[in-house]
Amino acid sequence: MINEKIGILGGGLSGLTAAIHLALKGKDVTLIEKESYPHHKVCGEYVSNEVKPYLAQLGVTFKDVSIKNINVLQWSTHKGKQVQVNLPLGGFGISRYMLDFILYKRALDLGVTVITDTVVSVNFESDVLKVSTLTQHEMIFKYVIGAFGKRSTLDKILQRKFIEKKSKWLAVKAHYKTTGFNENCVQLHNFKGGYCGLSMVEDNAVNCCYLTTYKSFKTVKGIAKFNASIISENPNMAQFFNTSKMSFEAPLTIAQVSFQKKSIVQEHILMVGDSAGLIHPLCGNGMAMAIHSAKLVSETLLKGDITTWERRDIEEHYIKTWKKTFSKRLAFGSVLQHILLNNSLSKIASITIARMPWLLQKIIKTTHGKPLSL
Repeated sequence: MINEKIGILGGGLSGLTAAIHLALKGKDVTLIEKESYPHHKVCGEYVSNEVKPYLAQLGVTFKDVSIKNINVLQWSTHKGKQVQVNLPLGGFGISRYMLDFILYKRALDLGVTVITDTVVSVNFESDVLKVSTLTQHEMIFKYVIGAFGKRSTLDKILQRKFIEKKSKWLAVKAHYKTTGFNENCVQLHNFKGGYCGLSMVEDNAVNCCYLTTYKSFKTVKGIAKFNASIISENPNMAQFFNTSKMSFEAPLTIAQVSFQKKSIVQEHILMVGDSAGLIHPLCGNGMAMAIHSAKLVSETLLKGDITTWERRDIEEHYIKTWKKTFSKRLAFGSVLQHILLNNSLSKIASITIARMPWLLQKIIKTTHGKPLSL
């Protein structure tokens, strides 16, 4: 029946993973993504190993891709002082270009309908959701999952509260070719007004992704000058930029990145990934959380079938489960960012971590979860 179909708006990590999970369990799934695959996205491109067992059970494998196994974190203050620790679970480096494409192909193999189009409206009527796209297609779904990322025109269409407030954050990402980079290490370097993550991905390129405030960014004109001046005040980043060559034609950027609280369910759309809540990149767990949220929403919808829940029951259960799983991590990430971007507090934190590196491992454990499985 058409009323039993599930629509997914957005084809990033959480949208694709939910599509795979639900299709694997026999659901009729349609995913709508505005861009064709494969494509790059602004992202740290480090994935915690906590999601690896779950992905394997979904039939998502990396046998033909040389992913980078990461087991060390190198962290530095804005002046370049370093602390290095082993990662409790570890992770792997893979570009969003490749990872999303692998997930996309797996979704197609399972019979997911993928439509390349832009959603322009979502309306709830008579216990179904009507989704219209730019090409004037109207589709009817029993349930709709919102997986449209950090910031989207859909947020404006839905009049979500966070979208009305200006954010001070800008994100920038590019790949670089370099020599001597430790492929088993993810690096996090602080600079005045932000922080930058470095990690190697499958083609031996180093993904450089940073978050900065507009206030800091506007002190110079252009990304190249910002990299060469503000970010390079950290000697570790200066060395990286001086010995690397960007392989992108131009960096990718996202403006108005918001870390404010978001509605987990709005207009009967079940939000996942960054659409539900965004953890600060310095926690290094955004990609795993996106995949985990896809698991939560899929399990909720499947459980709703077994228990014959009403829509309200499904929505309440998903909200409760999501908050139980992620609220503490998000709150801790917010506090951590506040500390590291405050000069006085950052100095105290840096001295403390330098003297007691085990605190950094404790922070990692707080912002990461346990291995997931079906």
